[in-house]
Amino acid sequence: MPASHAQERDFMDNDNENKADSIRNERGDVEAVPAAPIHEEIDPEIEKRVRRKLDCHLVPLLSALYLLAFLDRSNIGNARIAGMEEDLHLSSSQYQWLLTIFYISYICFGFLAIMWKVVPPHMWAAGCVFGWGLVSTVQAGVHSWGAMMALRFFMGVTEIAYGPGVPFLLSFFYLRHELGLRAGMFLSAAPLANTFAGALAYGITSGSPAMAKWRLLFLVEGLPTVAMAAVAWFFIPDSPEKARFLTEEEKAVARARGVRQAGAATRVGGINWKELLEGLTDVKGWILGLMYFSGNVAFSSLPVFLPTILNEMGFSSVHAQGLTAPPFFLSFLTVIATCYIADRTQQRGITIAILTAIGGTGYVILATSKSVGARYFGVFLAAAGIFPAIGNVLPWVINNQGSDTRRGTGIVILNLIGQCGPLLGTRLYPSSEKPLYVKGQSVCAAFMFLFCFLALGLRALLVWENGKLDGKYGTIAQQKLAMQEAAGRGEAKREVGVENYGPLFRYVL
Repeated sequence: MPASHAQERDFMDNDNENKADSIRNERGDVEAVPAAPIHEEIDPEIEKRVRRKLDCHLVPLLSALYLLAFLDRSNIGNARIAGMEEDLHLSSSQYQWLLTIFYISYICFGFLAIMWKVVPPHMWAAGCVFGWGLVSTVQAGVHSWGAMMALRFFMGVTEIAYGPGVPFLLSFFYLRHELGLRAGMFLSAAPLANTFAGALAYGITSGSPAMAKWRLLFLVEGLPTVAMAAVAWFFIPDSPEKARFLTEEEKAVARARGVRQAGAATRVGGINWKELLEGLTDVKGWILGLMYFSGNVAFSSLPVFLPTILNEMGFSSVHAQGLTAPPFFLSFLTVIATCYIADRTQQRGITIAILTAIGGTGYVILATSKSVGARYFGVFLAAAGIFPAIGNVLPWVINNQGSDTRRGTGIVILNLIGQCGPLLGTRLYPSSEKPLYVKGQSVCAAFMFLFCFLALGLRALLVWENGKLDGKYGTIAQQKLAMQEAAGRGEAKREVGVENYGPLFRYVL
């Protein structure tokens, strides 16, 4: 086991040893539970079994729902070149507004990400899924730009309430060093959805359906989402100890893991307002928000404009639909691989810096090259950089907050700042700049390199913060040695942490 993982396990075992009594009561949190033992013994085999069952039952379901969400969000790009633009008589500006209005609702309702802690998750998820599925399906029947604008706004409300908050929900089920890979697996559904979007749109638009092809596209992709709302209601557990797929023995271990992680097994039921204020004033959260803003400029524009960009390269509309799939499938694989690597090495900042440099290089190629082959290669680099970078930012927020309220606040800040990026990204490719869209590609390249710079800057800040914690409490190795010596003398060494993190807490770099 890498040293960083051992340190994190020590933090989880010791930081929360008396958090329920000494911190949660003192700070007025919603629930106080008995203090956890200093070293609560958990059978590693049962714990492994719990983690495996969560991986098999929870992550795939949440990922499948996010895949549907991203499919329903992004298929407007495929619908555009399948006849929607002509049938609704849309100008380039009106199409851009259809993309922008979605993210305006994202910004206005970004605070809903914290509702996973307030409302039972199975209810919250089912309501969100039904909402965006219904809106997506109804798009097939619109006949005006105004109606489509209203539907896109409401789709944004329901999707922001689900997707960006799921890594926060996963923190209720997984320990700190386990979270990155699972969040990455969830977020990898976004590029996978775009892979399916291209393939599905290719299948629909290459035939001769009875209705307009773009209307059929919305129906085929919207109706399954409505049906999945029932699946979410019955199969998403509210907490590990309420998961029906766990035995009673496994639920006891899951409960102990919750106490180890946060000082309480029950994680849903209220917000600590003092911790929320502390989270809002943490500069690290605002830096992460700026990183998310930079990434979202490209993240929001690539899926909805890529079919158009490929069409302008000289490919037919049918072939352009199909050619979107390979870059997004590469991105899907890269998200999972890099989140796993970042978890193993605990070097998420370096991982993000490398990914954003690759993505920025891809956009430079798109901005400067006129060769179709080179430009298509640039699409691969852009997709393989931006989606995995976003996939690693969200776990970085969750990793470096010490309580549920702080984690939820970090996600809210991320959305409030980050979701402003699409307001720019969705307006970078006006028809007047075809076929090369040099300005749009250049702006995306610039923001990818800014993303890279911010990741390295935040990592440097976290190194400095860890040094301060070492100076105050001693290094992890020194604290472990002191605990071993105290245990040898029969003493119980108990220490309450700083900023409710604990003396063994160190930031993930």
